[in-house]
Amino acid sequence: MKFKDNLPIYLQIEDYIYLQIAQGKLQAGEKLPSVRALALELTVNANTVQRALREMTAKGYIFTKRGEGNFVTTDEGRLEEMKSKLLKQELAAFVSRMEKLGVERENLTGLLASYLDDTREE
Repeated sequence: MKFKDNLPIYLQIEDYIYLQIAQGKLQAGEKLPSVRALALELTVNANTVQRALREMTAKGYIFTKRGEGNFVTTDEGRLEEMKSKLLKQELAAFVSRMEKLGVERENLTGLLASYLDDTREE
């Protein structure tokens, strides 16, 4: 995973796990990889991974079973909330990039509709 300098690594790890859940790579109730395995996979310190998991637990997106590990919540409402939050973040980033390119907000809908029509034909 390539980390950005402008955001703490533990927050980027949270986002990575949220994306794994939103994409269905991690299902509700599924066990997450161990802290050590995640640290090796992401090439970060295990304490950083632990902080990300602690934050996610506090937010209710994962839960810990003592001696067994961390699991994705089975609360479907909480998972939908997370997906909605991710979607809003992506949309905000898209709108920001378009505005930097000089596209006015009023033109975004038409521009996106045109793009979707063009790519549908491919």
